[in-house]
Amino acid sequence: MFVGTKIVRNLHRMSKISKIAAQLHHAQRQQQPIAQFSTQQALTLIEAYEVQHELMKLRCQEGETLIGVKMGFTSEAKMQQMGVSEMIIGQLSDAMFVSNGGSVHRSHFIHPRVEPEIAFRLKKDITQPIELHEVLDYVDGIAAALEIIDSRYENFKFSLEDVVADNCSSAAYAIGIMQEPLAVLTDLDMSLIINGNTVESGSSNDILGNPWKSLVAASALATKYKLTLKAGHIVLAGAATSAHFIKEHNEISAEVAQLETVFFRMLP
Repeated sequence: MFVGTKIVRNLHRMSKISKIAAQLHHAQRQQQPIAQFSTQQALTLIEAYEVQHELMKLRCQEGETLIGVKMGFTSEAKMQQMGVSEMIIGQLSDAMFVSNGGSVHRSHFIHPRVEPEIAFRLKKDITQPIELHEVLDYVDGIAAALEIIDSRYENFKFSLEDVVADNCSSAAYAIGIMQEPLAVLTDLDMSLIINGNTVESGSSNDILGNPWKSLVAASALATKYKLTLKAGHIVLAGAATSAHFIKEHNEISAEVAQLETVFFRMLP
């Protein structure tokens, strides 16, 4: 009887995870926001990551390829903006990539925001948590980056579990010219510029005090939640500022001291 009850519970759990993933996938494809799941049913953080895996599996079944991860809530400003207090990790696919100097259409999103970041390119697989003194052994390139986040929830409101299930609001990203890794990434001025005006500014110190610590955190979270980090993959370290809403006809760029500027245009 106990075994039978456990099987039923597992089937119910799997059904819940698949259903939530399907709803989020549909919301993203149709650019139609949906209500938060946390207001309707309980969802643990472990289940939220299971939903994220299922969601990305659906995208891969449609032809996308996973090419890295992004860290979320690595700055105090972002935590306060979104009302959460724990770092999260999401997955990047090739379909999210926007070329440096290229363009993307506003119609592909629901209510997009953009933030300036630093990107790492891995030179070998990360299969377990790494230490801060090891980071240069795993990275062969760094660059300024822009990430577009676009929650699939109404009014951009969500719980920690909601946003993890929604693949951490991942939507698109652009990466500047890769260069040799800098051993020291602290005290670098970072700015978000829209149509020539600086709308957000901060420091690389706003990313966990040191962006390299974000890579360390990514290795731990990826190991814990079974995300893949392979040679050639990209790791976005997280935002140094609050995210800024963007509109059609915006030209957006990120400037990071000692790195090449990255930019893209938002078309209708």
